[in-house]
Amino acid sequence: MKSPDVTNHQFSRAGFLARTGAAVFATMAGAGVASGGTTPLPRSTKGKAISKVKRWDVITIGNLSRNRYWGEANDKAVRKVLCTCTLIRGDDFRLLVDPSEADATDMARELDRRSGLKSKDITAVFVTHDHSDHWPGLAHFPDARWLAGPGVAELLNKSGKLSRRVESVTGQLFEAIEVLPTPGHTPSHHSLRFDCDGLSVIAAGDAIATRDFFHDRQNFYNAVDPVQGVATMNRIAELADLIIPGHDNYLLTDA
Repeated sequence: MKSPDVTNHQFSRAGFLARTGAAVFATMAGAGVASGGTTPLPRSTKGKAISKVKRWDVITIGNLSRNRYWGEANDKAVRKVLCTCTLIRGDDFRLLVDPSEADATDMARELDRRSGLKSKDITAVFVTHDHSDHWPGLAHFPDARWLAGPGVAELLNKSGKLSRRVESVTGQLFEAIEVLPTPGHTPSHHSLRFDCDGLSVIAAGDAIATRDFFHDRQNFYNAVDPVQGVATMNRIAELADLIIPGHDNYLLTDA
C-alpha cells in the first residue's frame, strides 16, 4: 500500500505545476513545448531536478487586514487578517509554515481539507516572523518541533505566550529546505527556499505581502525598513521560480 504522501505524479497538483510551469518558462524563453506527458523543465528554471521535497500545498490562502490595491487606507483594519499557511512534505518530514488558525478546530479542518493530514502528522512547524497573525496555531501542534530563524525564536520565547521554547535554526532543514534571511518587514524575518519538481520555491512570509505588492516592489504599511524590504524582494525574485506570499496565493516570479 502506498504512503499517503505518494501520489501519481501525472495527476497530482505537483505534476500539474511541473507541466504548466515548464510551459510558462519555455514560452518566455521562446522554446517550443512538446505535447503529451510531462515536459522537461527548460534550463531557465532555478530549481534542482532532484530534491528531498516531494510535494507542497497551500493550506490557507491569506488576506490582509487592509489592502491599498483595493482602495483601502492603511490607518484602519477593514477585515480580519489571515496569513498564508503552507505545508512542505518529504519522505521523513511534514513541515507546516506559519500556522494560521487560532482555533484548533479550524486549523485541523483546513489541514485535513487541503492535505488529508491530522495535526499529529505534522513533524515540524516554522514561523517566518514574530507578528502574531503568523503563529496563532502553533500551540495546536504539541508533538511537532517548533522552529524559527534567529531573532524570531528569541522574540517568540520572550513573548510569554507559548508553553515551550521555539528552536532557533539556520542553514538547512531536513537537508532539503534553506532557511533564508529576508529582513525588511521585520529585522529578523526569515523565509524558506526549497526545490520541488525542478522549480525553486520560496515561502516568503511577509517579505512579500501579496502578488500586487511584489509586482510593484511595495512593502506593507508596517514594514520596519522599506528600503531593505525592496532589496529583499529583488533577491527573492532572483532566487525563485515560484513565490508563496504571506497573504496571498502562490505566484510565478516572471508572470
